[in-house]
Amino acid sequence: MALTDKYKALTDAASAAGITDLLVREQDGVLYVDGTAADGATKDHLWEVYNQIDPNFTSGDLVLNVNVAIDAAVTHAKVITESSNLNIRKGPGTDQPVVGKAAHGEVITLVNRSNDLWWLVRTKDGEEGYCYAQYLEAQA
Repeated sequence: MALTDKYKALTDAASAAGITDLLVREQDGVLYVDGTAADGATKDHLWEVYNQIDPNFTSGDLVLNVNVAIDAAVTHAKVITESSNLNIRKGPGTDQPVVGKAAHGEVITLVNRSNDLWWLVRTKDGEEGYCYAQYLEAQA
């Protein structure tokens, strides 16, 4: 089965959601889906569709590289770890690769409270990903 067929529901969902600059390409046995979502809920929905196709994101044959538009409505969150840095992950799960870190006490952009466990955040350097919500405190 071609990867474009395997992930058709995901790419269809991305198109239906109005992902801008949507680019789907296959390279070296991996399907890459790139683009920009209007808001965090749209990005979260794509992760939900992905999880239905590949539960727990274990096959390693898709890279979902959809970020949220910079001008989306956002707030801030403070990192409240005991003392260490907080991992920022590509997707909502500890099995997802770490794409960045936020320091203890740092205030980062809160893009979306995705669910009770994972929040979508963006660092001051523009790195976007998911953090474990228990280590974040929403700021006004």
